[in-house]
Amino acid sequence: MLKRHRLLIISVLIIVTIGAFIVYLQRPRPVAVVVQEVSNGEVLATITNTRAGTLKACRRARLSPSVGGQIESLLVKEGDRVKAGQLLLEIWNDDLQAQVTLAEHESERSTALVREACIIADLAKREAYRLSTLFKKNMVSAESVDQAESEANARQAACQAAHTSVKVSQSQIDVARAALARTRLSAPFNGRVAEVNGAVGEFLTPSPIGVATLPAIDLIDYSCLYVSAPIDEVDAPQVRPQMPARISLDAFAGKTFAGTVRRVADYVLDLEKQSRTVEIEVEFINIDNTDNMLPGYSADAEVILQQRDNVLRIPTAALFEANRVLILKKDGLLEQRQLTIGISNWSFTEVLEGLSAGEQLVTSIEREGVEQGVRAVVESKDVENNHE
Repeated sequence: MLKRHRLLIISVLIIVTIGAFIVYLQRPRPVAVVVQEVSNGEVLATITNTRAGTLKACRRARLSPSVGGQIESLLVKEGDRVKAGQLLLEIWNDDLQAQVTLAEHESERSTALVREACIIADLAKREAYRLSTLFKKNMVSAESVDQAESEANARQAACQAAHTSVKVSQSQIDVARAALARTRLSAPFNGRVAEVNGAVGEFLTPSPIGVATLPAIDLIDYSCLYVSAPIDEVDAPQVRPQMPARISLDAFAGKTFAGTVRRVADYVLDLEKQSRTVEIEVEFINIDNTDNMLPGYSADAEVILQQRDNVLRIPTAALFEANRVLILKKDGLLEQRQLTIGISNWSFTEVLEGLSAGEQLVTSIEREGVEQGVRAVVESKDVENNHE
């Protein structure tokens, strides 16, 4: 009897063990999650452009002569640095130079005629004075005095006319020189030659009104660069000149540059009816950072509206709807928390209530099975990037 009772107990234990083992095998496996320790840091409230912006030069001139003609001299090549006022290109202008020389000779002749006319006028004036003195002594007739005074007045008028002719001659020189200047292309500012379209002996033709053609010389001032980018019309009222900003360029991946808003457009672009934007311009604070940058690069501008330092923050990507997050507790279970948040951007969100520093925040929320009450194991830990 005792032996039978013992066998029964052993059988029950075996069944219970097998059942427990089956339950153990059938229980859900822990999900693997990526976590990050909640910590303090900087959080910015920002506005970012809706489409890629463009790096531009503060001064860029697409230069062409205002008259057509054959290129006689091309004094620069692509890549050359030039100074303001430096001659870049000259069209054949021998005829215009001859006109300038002719006008200068005409001016010299007019100046000589002035001296002649004024000397004669001075002589006539002295003669009229002499006859007037003799008339008082009854030595000459009144008719002679009148005739001498009239002659003196006429000669004085001729002297004044000669002075005027000198001014006319000088104006003719100015006209001839202006026509000559139209055949010469000079740099309007210090810069670098980005493009040259033309060669010695080729003909340049001015662009017809309303028809854009290639410039003879494209001159760029690389000492001042800025980013022009569109922002949504809804965000535009919050942006003001002199606000701090951050600039990033695809060509300089992983780097950001400090900037300042220099201009907010005074009108809304309605090129796309469903996406109206306002253009903003952001300049670099440290121009030395723009070395090796080329106008035309795609760029993004992030305007900083608010900045909070050393506040509790989490990655924005770890937030569910309604400001909820998942925390991995010490017992291995996932717990959902409702947060009260402050300012945020694409990278970080400020936490006002609901979390404490040091807690394990689940960042792999997109994985299947990651939800409230599930048992989880840490697959890896994110290392927080302190630079937004």
